[in-house]
Amino acid sequence: MSERRFEMDQYRQILVRMRQGDSDRDIARSRLMGRKKLARRRAVAHERGWLAPEVPLPDDAALAAVCARPAGVPPQCVSGLEPWRDQIAAWPQEGIQGTTIHAALVRQHGYTGSYASVHRFVSQLPGTAAPAVPLRLSFKPGEAAQVDFGAGPVITDVHTGEIIKTWFFVMTRCGSRHQYAELVRDQSTATWLACHRHAFEAFGGVVGRVIIDNPQCAITRACYYDPEVQRAYADWAEGDGFRIDPCPPRDPQKKGIVEAGVKYVKGAFLPLREFRSLADANRQLADWVRDEAGPRCHGTTRERPLVQFQATERALLQPLPVVPPVLAVWAQVKVHRDAHVQLARCRYSVPFRRVGQTVWLKASDTLVNLYRDHDPVASHPRLTRAGARSTLPDPLPPEALAGSLHDAQWGWGQAERIGPACQAVIHTLFSDRVPVNLRAAQGVLRLEQPSGAARREAACARALAAGSARYRTVKTILATGLDRAPAPRWPPRPPAPTPRAAGSAATPTPCSLEVPR
Repeated sequence: MSERRFEMDQYRQILVRMRQGDSDRDIARSRLMGRKKLARRRAVAHERGWLAPEVPLPDDAALAAVCARPAGVPPQCVSGLEPWRDQIAAWPQEGIQGTTIHAALVRQHGYTGSYASVHRFVSQLPGTAAPAVPLRLSFKPGEAAQVDFGAGPVITDVHTGEIIKTWFFVMTRCGSRHQYAELVRDQSTATWLACHRHAFEAFGGVVGRVIIDNPQCAITRACYYDPEVQRAYADWAEGDGFRIDPCPPRDPQKKGIVEAGVKYVKGAFLPLREFRSLADANRQLADWVRDEAGPRCHGTTRERPLVQFQATERALLQPLPVVPPVLAVWAQVKVHRDAHVQLARCRYSVPFRRVGQTVWLKASDTLVNLYRDHDPVASHPRLTRAGARSTLPDPLPPEALAGSLHDAQWGWGQAERIGPACQAVIHTLFSDRVPVNLRAAQGVLRLEQPSGAARREAACARALAAGSARYRTVKTILATGLDRAPAPRWPPRPPAPTPRAAGSAATPTPCSLEVPR
């Protein structure tokens, strides 16, 4: 057995009783110290003159010099882990935890001791790291609030049968511990901003600083020194007048107040409750915060959060802005090759010169605005149906715009300008019941650019005389110069009927065109 450890006050108490004349037997009966050890301590005290009543009692330093175990003297009891000291000392340096060390000793060496013995042995090893001691943060009344999300219940709507996975949004005042809680469907940026607005309205004002974790809806890049705040959240904070204070990455203790608040909501509100819908759950949650959570005695502050908030913090809040900021979401999007960007499965056009570039998109409930750096690029009404597309005519490239405008009606007008032979060719192409021939008609009309209107009219006349009113025939005639040779006569066709609908290639009424053989 090892010697029992004694504190200096116990040695002093024993010395006082010896000076009062108590025997070693009497002192041992009080279980302060055994008789053998008392005899040794009495001999030391008699040698130094401490038993004389006229000599003052020694101080703790003098007692420790005589009574404490000298440095470097090992205890009489040797730990059962001593044979594996070197191996055990290396394991904590490799990051191996105590329970794993205990299991390995039992498995490899047949160790029969407890985990507490292993923990005590490891903690006494030289070089053992000091325990992490967090700094407890303190806040002035109305100075800050902490915000966090937490997993909520799965709610089945009794009216629609929809199964809804929910999340708790909790904002807790750091001074009074009064809180606002709401159940939401997701953790999107729009939900995050709307919940901030609801919390400030419930408190009756805006807090000066909001301490948050690093959710994607608020922080786009977490960093200990220089975190990047989501642009929509930054605009919202500027409009409401509060500062954003993100916690360092992987350090949630900096917002331990709201962490405890989320646990309290889960443990005190959720059990033994039934919800008919998400709206019903939020009504019950608001009543619970007002009637139960607010008036309770808080375990840390020993104050009632709602009473403390009304007494000290409400008057210190900043007023809500008269015109609230527009609830808008910012996102960086890349312009696709079709000169469109995508948001929530809807597509919005951008000028074709921006293809391949990255632009900023600002989406509110009614508008979608696009910016390149700070310059406006396009504006669209907000679409709600998935797969919908909003395309402005101006941003399209000229060839795409021309292709969309060069329909059948355009073809009739161009052919009439060139001549009757060209009109006949276009009429024949549009009268075909099998192919649409819109691109063939566009090709015939574009042949004017390299050859001129007169040569194309002559080429069309020769194609009609040959009974082949096709794009390929007209192009071959122009390429070989046959349009310059005298062409056979062909009867002009009747006037072309007016198309029933613009843009349809098969709408003109077909008419016969007799070509002499």
